[in-house]
Amino acid sequence: MSGLLRQPVLWLAIGAVLVAGTSFVVGHGNEPAAAPRGDTLSATDLGTQVRRFAAGLHDDARYRAPRQSERRQLLSALRALAAGDSERAEDEAAELGFTVRTGTDERTGRRYGLAVNPKGERGWGWYLVDLSAPVRLAVEVPHPNFDLHTEEIGLALYRAVPGSLLMVAGTHRRVDDGAGDVAHRTDSMFHAVASDIAGRGLPQVQLHGFHDDNLPDVDVVVSPGAADPDDAVSRVADRIDDADLRVCRSWRGDCGRLEGTTNVQGRDAARQGTTFVHVEISRSVRDDRDDWSALVRAMADAELD
Repeated sequence: MSGLLRQPVLWLAIGAVLVAGTSFVVGHGNEPAAAPRGDTLSATDLGTQVRRFAAGLHDDARYRAPRQSERRQLLSALRALAAGDSERAEDEAAELGFTVRTGTDERTGRRYGLAVNPKGERGWGWYLVDLSAPVRLAVEVPHPNFDLHTEEIGLALYRAVPGSLLMVAGTHRRVDDGAGDVAHRTDSMFHAVASDIAGRGLPQVQLHGFHDDNLPDVDVVVSPGAADPDDAVSRVADRIDDADLRVCRSWRGDCGRLEGTTNVQGRDAARQGTTFVHVEISRSVRDDRDDWSALVRAMADAELD
């Protein structure tokens, strides 16, 4: 069994969150969410959905950051979704333009809840919650359609670890002169959810990509972001080594400018004392399904909780 599954974290929904000085509480508990009312739980190809979502993000799109009230409302909708109240989730999210749906992942057979950002200026994300187990890991994709294939790798890791939450940014990194770069902005919906994850003591794995020319002798860069490496971060690097992928550990040597020390989710996790694993993946590995599948298995086997 994956080391990630050895000590369940008693958290199901998006919990008590502090965003820009505003505190609000959402549900949590020991048990998986009940089946949402009226849910047919039809099998769904999540891989096709996330690829289409990422492919639709462009650097010339309109974008505005969400207001505090909008962050509160989406997080309330996510609470309802995780608790099995899909009707309430749909109502609250619809006011923001989000689409909410539930179903069964055809690959794993596990139930999920999905909230997808609307088109237009509110590029606020794609949030996939495993409803079959308490949430214990956040998998984060901040640069879809820029760090190519990271959304596929993120979905594969979500599937490999029951109880995962997959977060995919809803905007291209270069939108509005970088305003859409959620890894370096604290005013995004993505950061609001990630900050709550850190506050609940849950580990985060954030996936990025780099060009081979930047570090030609490296396949993967592993970093704790702004913090010192804890045992969990070290184990991730060790498992990747075991998968015969070449690893650069930021705490042991120079990994170029790929350590993620300015990443705002990493800084927030360091402030809150929780595990944050910043993973940079070479283009060659991201283009090779066998290689990135081996990477996913390695990360899933690491003891993050």
